[in-house]
Amino acid sequence: MIEALVAALGLVIGSFLNVLIYRLPKQMEYDWALQCAQLRSDPRPSLVWPGSHCPQCGHELAWFENIPLLSFVFQHARCRACSARIPWRYPLVELAAAGLALAAVRVFGLTPEAMLVMGFLWTLLTLMVIDARTLLLPDRLTLGLLWTGLLANTVGYWGVVSLPDAVLGAVAGYGSLAVVAWGYARVTGREGMGMGDAKLLAALGAWLGWMVLPLLVLLASLLALLVGGLALLRGRANRHTALPFGPFLALAGGLAIVWGQEWVTLWLG
Repeated sequence: MIEALVAALGLVIGSFLNVLIYRLPKQMEYDWALQCAQLRSDPRPSLVWPGSHCPQCGHELAWFENIPLLSFVFQHARCRACSARIPWRYPLVELAAAGLALAAVRVFGLTPEAMLVMGFLWTLLTLMVIDARTLLLPDRLTLGLLWTGLLANTVGYWGVVSLPDAVLGAVAGYGSLAVVAWGYARVTGREGMGMGDAKLLAALGAWLGWMVLPLLVLLASLLALLVGGLALLRGRANRHTALPFGPFLALAGGLAIVWGQEWVTLWLG
């Protein structure tokens, strides 16, 4: 019964994460246009207004069209008004959010730590999908994750990472990728990694401590090489194709928060 309620909560949160995934990049694009002195007559996109609607025809969804997962199934993956296809991303994000909530409860039990870890995992899921779609990592998510991690370790949320280790993790996480990005730009004359990746690694360091950072980067790099290699072999990319690194960092961070104690033990011997 408890797991069913946790899964239902995850589905509801996943529905909201889909809103963030769709609207946060639009807010960022709007703000950049204003900074570049490009006048905009339309209002700034909001995360809560207007209500959920079809991006193709603007049809505002009724409550029964906005039930996580079930609406997608009952409407046969199409908008009820214009029959535009609903991307599979929406139910997959909802299912992933539910699965992550269950994983947090099974590892940490019904505790405040589990709720913190749920928030951590849901944020990583949002960042993963946004970066995969747009090559963007919104500061309000990465920096929010960083400060939450430092605060969580200030009160000893899971008894593994001390506050000094968390602070060093944040500094080392940002500094290491910032140096790599700077060096690549100096050598090649073009940008190869954005600062969003550095901020995300800083956030992971704030949560997990500096000790696990080398393992996180190694795992993320291996996953990126695997995915990039497969894309090259299948002809879906070339050596100039941009491959977002954030999803792989997020995946490595999610694995580490679940098996963090075991990882630290294995890594440090």
